[in-house]
Parts: sequence; C-alpha cells; structure tokens
Amino acid sequence: MSATSILPRLPLGDAVETATDWVTSTFRGLFRAVRDVVELVYDGLDAVLGGPPAWTVALALALVALLVKGWRLAVGSLVGFGVVIAVAQWDNAMDSLALVLLASVVALALAVPLGIWAARDDRVSALLRPVLDLMQTMPTFVYLIPMAIIFRVGIVPGVVATVVFAMVPGVRFTELGIRQVDKEVVEAGHAFGSTEGRILRQIQLPLALPTIMAGVNQVIMLALSMVVVAGLVGAGGLGGDVVNALTRVDVALGVEAGLSVVILAMYLDRVTAALAGRAPVSRALAAASA
Repeated sequence: MSATSILPRLPLGDAVETATDWVTSTFRGLFRAVRDVVELVYDGLDAVLGGPPAWTVALALALVALLVKGWRLAVGSLVGFGVVIAVAQWDNAMDSLALVLLASVVALALAVPLGIWAARDDRVSALLRPVLDLMQTMPTFVYLIPMAIIFRVGIVPGVVATVVFAMVPGVRFTELGIRQVDKEVVEAGHAFGSTEGRILRQIQLPLALPTIMAGVNQVIMLALSMVVVAGLVGAGGLGGDVVNALTRVDVALGVEAGLSVVILAMYLDRVTAALAGRAPVSRALAAASA
C-alpha cells in the first residue's frame, strides 16, 4: 500500500509558491527599495576593497592582522593574499569579501538584539527555537529560489539568502552568553539600584562578550560558505568562478577559486578569533588561569 493512499497529498509547496507570488506582487515597491539600498552599499564596499591597487589593500588587511594578533598572522595573511593575486582571483576575492562583510553586518544587526530578547524572555526563546532550527537545517539552495523571484538575479538575492542562513549562530550564541552570566552578579546590580538597561550594558554584555564574539566568528564563516551558493544566482565573485568551473568542468579554475575562498576564510577566522581573545573579559580569564 502506497503512502499516498493513506493520507491525501498536502499541497504545501503550491501554497508557498502562491504566497511568494502574492508577496512579490504586493510589496514590489518595498523589495525594489531594498534591492537599491543593498546594491548601493555593496557597490561602495566593493569600490573601497577593489578600487585601490591589490597590494595596497593586501597590506592594509595584513596591518589589521598585525594589530589584532601579531606579526605571524600578518605575514601569513600577506603570503595568502599574494597567492590570490598570483592566480588572478583578487578582484573576485574582494567582491566576495564585500558580500560577506555586508551580509555579516546585517545578520549581526538582526541576530544580537534577537538573542538579547530571547535571553530575557523564555517565551521568546521557546518561539525562536523552532524557527532557528528551520533556518539552520533548510538546504541553502531552497533559500535562493524565492529570493531570486523576489529580488531577481544578482548580488541582492545572494546577500539576503546569506543573511537568513548566517544569522542563526549569532542569535544562539548571544542568548547563550547572556544566560551564562552569573545570576548573583546580576542580582548585585539590582541591589545597587541599577536599571535593566544599565545591567545589560555594563554587566551582561561585557561578561557575555567572549561567547558573543564566538557567534560573530560563526556568522562570518557561514556567510563565506554561502559565497559559492550565491554564485548560482549571479552574485559573482569567487562563487561565480566556482560555478563556472563546475559547469565547464574546468579543474584549474575551480582549484584557483576554491583556494582563494580557503585563504579568505582562514584570514577572517583568525582575525575574528583574535578579536574575541582581546576582549577584556577574555584577557582577565586568561590571566586568572595562567
């Protein structure tokens, strides 16, 4: 006996498609405005990163690594960026970096307040949990279908899909970090007459900062992992070259673009991890355990 003879078919996909068509036609003006703003910000970031000579930007990024970590990371970053330049993938790498930075900033701007809200209200946390599970486990290609319909092909559907996919760890780590703050410290703040807002700013967020920064690291890594997927909807960058290499079975292009993604990922991972380690609470904990 087939499964369809037991239960009637649920036209869930058809309902979602109908809802997508309705949303697209009803809010066309809003989506056009969002598309224009995203494209404007992306073009600005891309001009800053890709406009100057490659070695100038590479040296600036290496200087950032030097300031946050040390000379070893700076030298390693410079060598890695030299490889990206040598395989003629620098412009694509900067396009992808602009996409990652834009998507990560938007994702964190949404994720951190949601995480704070969930940490302070158990009902919100219970409501968000299944939604976050859905966002995290849904195949990434599925996000691109409605995004491509709503925003059409280009950089915008790639950015929006990346935000949806990457913001989940930002919410979870922010909530976890705030919930892990010692309740006695919070109660001491209440005892001294501090308001909820002041306790959040001066006690909970500083103590939760190492965990939140770990979430920032994961958001950026997930955003970078979406670069190749975003290339399927015309986002360009390294993802576009990987897609082209796949369709043409071009091993050389695939290796060069893929290696550039790895170098970019290693740089962003090391820099964000170093920033997390430089947080005052992280340094105090390291000194206490030494």
